[in-house]
Amino acid sequence: MEFKTLRNIENSFRQIRLYAIVFALLCIGVTGYAVWQSYCFAELQRQKVYVLDNGKSLMLALAQDASINRPVEAREHVRRFHELFFTLAPDKDAIESNMKRAFNLADKSAFDYYKDLSEKGYYNRIISGNVQQRIEIDSVACNFDNYPYAVRTYAIQFIIRSSNVTKRNLVTSCYLVNSVRSDNNPQGFNIEKFNVVANNDIEIMER
Repeated sequence: MEFKTLRNIENSFRQIRLYAIVFALLCIGVTGYAVWQSYCFAELQRQKVYVLDNGKSLMLALAQDASINRPVEAREHVRRFHELFFTLAPDKDAIESNMKRAFNLADKSAFDYYKDLSEKGYYNRIISGNVQQRIEIDSVACNFDNYPYAVRTYAIQFIIRSSNVTKRNLVTSCYLVNSVRSDNNPQGFNIEKFNVVANNDIEIMER
């Protein structure tokens, strides 16, 4: 009888030890899973940027890989420069304002082109003739295989007078180099060796 009692105690001890081992393994598994989920959540949060909107509210912006957005930013930089540089109104202050903003996106080559047109009286004729000028970008071709990036821009230029509208073909070339991002240069590029390759009349439409 005593031997049977000892065997029951030994079996009970084995069961308790087994339950303890199973419980410990279960705790380790739950803890490991919780740590892994916490790590995944932290990594997900690192991919998000919280931006303060005028000090009033928070808006969530996904932080995407810069290498993915860079070609898009490059084309937008070139588009913005051309829109500022070739959009003119018969107002000296408006022209100077646009040019100042355009020069923040380019090097001295853009200023030299502006200075050349200015010395030829181009902007004075815009003002005295009450001429409006605007541009429509067709395409921006960037070569990202070599640095600095070679860019060619194809656009249509409209010169609007009181009597007619002159439609012109405009092709420019330049190089893009990486620069520091700022309020005046949000894409972080700088245009170098800006040059007008072609600028010829397509048609003149009477008004």
